[in-house]
Amino acid sequence: MMESGAETYRAEDTMDRMAQSQKLTESQSFVTPTGIIFSGNKALPTRLVRINNRTTDLGKIALVNGVSRKLANTEISLEDAYEELKKIDEEHKMYPFWIQIIAASIASGAFLILFGAKLLDIPTAMIAGGIGYAIADKLELKTKVKFFAEFLAALVISGIATFSVAYGMGSEVDKIIIGSVMPLVPGLLITNAVRDLMAGHFVSGLSKGAEAFLTASAIGAGVAIILSL
Repeated sequence: MMESGAETYRAEDTMDRMAQSQKLTESQSFVTPTGIIFSGNKALPTRLVRINNRTTDLGKIALVNGVSRKLANTEISLEDAYEELKKIDEEHKMYPFWIQIIAASIASGAFLILFGAKLLDIPTAMIAGGIGYAIADKLELKTKVKFFAEFLAALVISGIATFSVAYGMGSEVDKIIIGSVMPLVPGLLITNAVRDLMAGHFVSGLSKGAEAFLTASAIGAGVAIILSL
């Protein structure tokens, strides 16, 4: 769940409910964006699992929630729940990369319309948004540095928008850039940071907020460099 973008308190609540269904009434869980610590009771050893990869997959979160509810309601056994979780992890895959690029392009054009831009700018925004998303995704996989990938993607998006306006293929560079960078904006991360803070998970809330701030700063820096030139 944490690898798929779930809130910290949701992951802890799911673990505790599943533990209580197995008569572990004294279970303790502590979850951060980068690790999970869990203890069933005082007699059992404490386990630590590190979280190395984080993405957004709300479908997987919903499937895991469904398994935890069935286990808590004694609709399935612990062994069946474990098999279902393994099946979800192995079979539930992200959409193909080309579909993600198309979705990012459509989202960029849709946001452009939302901001009241001219129809002339929609094709440029869709192209810039798709290319920027592809660069951010592939560069993050290659370098393992998320902020540098998003910085470079914003740089390319701003360059495409600026050249398109300069050569008459666009009219409003600011709206093209804003619409095109929207697929890179850490909206879910900001939402989860606020929800964790409201739930009292200050470590996770602040760390997610810092990650969102750095991501937004990387995007802003990439745009600012091109516009300043």
